[in-house]
Amino acid sequence: MPALLLLVLVAIPIVEIYVIIQVGHAIGAWWTLLLLVAETFVGAWLVRREGRRAWRTLVDQLSQGIPPTRAAVDGAVILLGGLLLIIPGFVTDFLGFLCVLPITRPLVRRAVVGWVGHRSRARLGPTWPARPGPDTRVAPEVIEGHISTVVRADQRDEER
Repeated sequence: MPALLLLVLVAIPIVEIYVIIQVGHAIGAWWTLLLLVAETFVGAWLVRREGRRAWRTLVDQLSQGIPPTRAAVDGAVILLGGLLLIIPGFVTDFLGFLCVLPITRPLVRRAVVGWVGHRSRARLGPTWPARPGPDTRVAPEVIEGHISTVVRADQRDEER
């Protein structure tokens, strides 16, 4: 895992520099710089708008007692997209916009949930999440007795 992280930390800047140079050759240095700055501002605005929407959905679901799984994953994907949009470059901005845009976010959400599920099963075993089977269910506790009426002592005396 540390080798993969090191590879990513080295590869991303190299790829970003290469793409920026190629775009600069195609449209010019000043237009490239203007495009990078514009992507940053548009991305920040979009993250702010979609982040608020995801936060409202999360709070609404919590207040209604609904498990906020989708809203929580959306919030995490938007946070990841915001992080990618902060990093200067066209490749990370493209990936960041994929995470933030409402049209493409469900695809990213599905990929993230699948990846997390795969990683969890790899670490916790193939039976994760545990589902109660016939041998793991707890038998209900049965209390035998009879139904009786409870009457206060002063009510009992009045009835006599």
